[in-house]
Amino acid sequence: MTSSYNQRDWTVHPSYFSENYKSTHLRSPTKAPIKIEQTNSELTAPSFFPLINHEQENDLTKNGAVNGQQPLGERIVVTGRVVDENGKPQPNTLIEIWQCNSSGRYIHAADQHDAPLDPNFFGAGRCITDNNGIYKFYSIKPGAYPWGNHKNAWRPAHIHFSLFGPAFATRLITQSYFPGDPLLELDPIFQSTPKEARKLLIKTFDIEATEEGFALGYKFDFILRGPKATPMEK
Repeated sequence: MTSSYNQRDWTVHPSYFSENYKSTHLRSPTKAPIKIEQTNSELTAPSFFPLINHEQENDLTKNGAVNGQQPLGERIVVTGRVVDENGKPQPNTLIEIWQCNSSGRYIHAADQHDAPLDPNFFGAGRCITDNNGIYKFYSIKPGAYPWGNHKNAWRPAHIHFSLFGPAFATRLITQSYFPGDPLLELDPIFQSTPKEARKLLIKTFDIEATEEGFALGYKFDFILRGPKATPMEK
C-alpha cells in the first residue's frame, strides 16, 4: 500500500531563493511551483538491506585508505537517530555522507582549491539505520574552504547527508555543522535557514560517543517532520 507524502513546512526549511546565497539566483524557481499528483513510481522504491553494505562503508578512515594507512586529520565519530515527529525510530533508512578532507579539499574535478588532496581519504560513505533508527559514521573532521560566493567567502566545516526512505519521494538532503564554528555567522547557506531552526543543523559534542584514545564523538539526530524537523537543503 502506498500513500502520498506531505509538503515541507517552510517555517523550518530554507526557501528556494536567498539573496546572499548566489547560487540560488540561478536555480530557484521564478514562478510558483505547480503541484503534481504523486504516482506509484514516486511512492515506491527499492528496499535497502544491511547485506548490501561492506563492513567498512561507514568508516571513512578506512574505506579510502591505501595499504592500511590512515588519512590525515582529527578523527571523529558521528552518530544519532532517525525519528519521526513523535520520536518513533525509522529503521532501514539508507544514509549517505560526503565531505571534504581535513585540508578543505574534495576529490572532484571541479574543486580547484589549492589545498592538498589526501590519498587515503575518499570522502564518502554510507550505512543503514538499525531497528532503533541509529546510525554511526567514523570520519575525519573536514576543513573550511573558500567558495567564491562573496569577498573572502569560506564555508564552515560541514558534512553532507542524504537520507533515503521507503520511496523515491522520501529522499532528503541536508548538511550538518560543528559547534562553536565562527564561520557560521558569516555563511549564507547556514544563514538562509530560518533563525529558530539553525540550531537543528549543528552537531553536539558527545562524550559517550567519544572513543578513548581514538576519536571525538558528535551526536546529530534527524527529525523527519513537525516543527522540530531537521532543515533540509534547497
